[in-house]
Amino acid sequence: MSRPTAPAAPGRIPSDDAWRRAARRLFAKTLAEFSYEEILTPEPDGTAPDGTPRYRLPVTDDLTYRFTARRSAYGHWRIDPHSITPHADPLRFLTHAHDTVLGLSGDTTGHLIRELTATLAADTRLDATALSAADLADLDYAALEGHQTGHPWLVANKGRLGFSATDAETWAPEARAPQPLPWLAAHRRIAHYRGVPALATPDLLYGEELAPATRHTFARTLTDAGRDPADYLYLPVHPWQWDETIAPLFAPQLADGSLIPLPTDNDLRLPQQSIRTFLNLTRPRARTVKLPLSILNTLVWRGLPTERTLAAPAVTAWVHGLRDGDTYLRDETRVILLGETASVTVEHPLYDRLPGVPYQYKELLGCIWREPLAAHLEAGERARTLASLLQTDPAGRALTAELVHRSGLPPRAWLARLFAALLPPLLHFLYQYGTVFSPHGENAIVVFDEHDVPTRLAMKDFVDDVNTSDQPLPEHDAMPGDVRAVLLTEPPSFLTQFIHSGLFVGVFRYLAPLCEDQLGVPEDEFWSLVRAEILRHHERFPHLKERQETFDLLTPEIERLCLNRNRLHVDGYRDRRDRPHAAVHGTVPNPLYAP
Repeated sequence: MSRPTAPAAPGRIPSDDAWRRAARRLFAKTLAEFSYEEILTPEPDGTAPDGTPRYRLPVTDDLTYRFTARRSAYGHWRIDPHSITPHADPLRFLTHAHDTVLGLSGDTTGHLIRELTATLAADTRLDATALSAADLADLDYAALEGHQTGHPWLVANKGRLGFSATDAETWAPEARAPQPLPWLAAHRRIAHYRGVPALATPDLLYGEELAPATRHTFARTLTDAGRDPADYLYLPVHPWQWDETIAPLFAPQLADGSLIPLPTDNDLRLPQQSIRTFLNLTRPRARTVKLPLSILNTLVWRGLPTERTLAAPAVTAWVHGLRDGDTYLRDETRVILLGETASVTVEHPLYDRLPGVPYQYKELLGCIWREPLAAHLEAGERARTLASLLQTDPAGRALTAELVHRSGLPPRAWLARLFAALLPPLLHFLYQYGTVFSPHGENAIVVFDEHDVPTRLAMKDFVDDVNTSDQPLPEHDAMPGDVRAVLLTEPPSFLTQFIHSGLFVGVFRYLAPLCEDQLGVPEDEFWSLVRAEILRHHERFPHLKERQETFDLLTPEIERLCLNRNRLHVDGYRDRRDRPHAAVHGTVPNPLYAP
């Protein structure tokens, strides 16, 4: 289970020009997102010769930044990277602004510089191998994942604190390096298994996921060590996690045989954008595996919480039951719900019994097996994450523009089909069942037909990202106790935030101006198409009018959720007992509201 130790090849070190290009782009994003969250407050500064508004941002007595920007829905800032003066370096900006306009502590500043530097290094690697929009459109789901540029809202979106440069070259999605995973045998006195009814026992799971020869090798490894295979559960392990966390922190359990290393199963797996979830390339219809990875990335430590991991199959069974019992969801929307069908968790004998320990130490070892997307696609269908629609190539052409061109549809018609694929299942779960997914760009997957026309939605990440209404609903009466215990509940006014912030603010806020620039669809028309799809759903289900008003997506304003503010001003980089939540700061106008 050793990790590679060779230094990065010199050819992978970016040139100064490449670094500066990536830095300029990231600085424009920094200014835009910090201004959206009102961390920064740029001042009007006239207009550019082409009529674009100019802004100024005084940072110190001797330093004022100037740039041009257009404003759009939700108070979004569209800053031209090439307009920024006197320089466009986010790291230099932090050295000047950290204790003035940003008001950061020294600790936060130090860690943020590290995260931004790692993000820039990843951006230069992506730039060096960037493909044209046409080539991106030809990639399959697994390959396209390795070309994604990360969270559009979070500035330090590839910080991956804990990874070395070699780790990033090996395990980051943009490394596009398929790897076999080692496995581990965990004694049942510290390991626990859960599965959906069809995988009620570990043997049913392993019978599908492991070849007979592999199961024989695993059992032989245990018997050679004087152990009974029936006393153990098997799970794959991320090699980084083994080296950094399992070997040192579970050393007593390795010594007494509670944990026994196993060979690889020889399947090649590829990390997805979530970095801790692996697609199986050797057997595309095998389940993906989600593994704990104790790095700090995009606000949280990327482990697997024990209680939620155990409950994942029960949550899947409940959510699948809602869909399968509803003819509209099952037969009309044909929404794909990639179930988390089995899980293994391994307790740490000390950390799991200490209530005050930071949460990163309670998420160390386990695995969730998730249904593969490939098994759900019909002939001619292909899938791409929603995030991929924001991708642009080195020439500035968007993947979305390429897909619209290939479809043969007018841009407005294509967008209407996109919204008709995405919104109905999300709205129906919300209104009919008081249940909401988190449809951000990495969780929401768009399924296309053979002409690259959007046709339906696939969703993943249930136990972490499904939330339910805190108001009593008859549809929740049959919810099993273990599901009720683990799913988070929110008041109706906040439940709608998962669609607003996950989909509308988190994806459409960027997609709308892109479509205006490259498809000729004005932003107002974009949002009118979204609103029209929501109203169409309301008309289809008039008996849910009270629920539509309770879970109101068309209010004049919505609360502004802030992801970067959470890192800069709320949590910083401190350890916490529980996972953090997005900060709320003021409100923004809702483009879906119509008086």
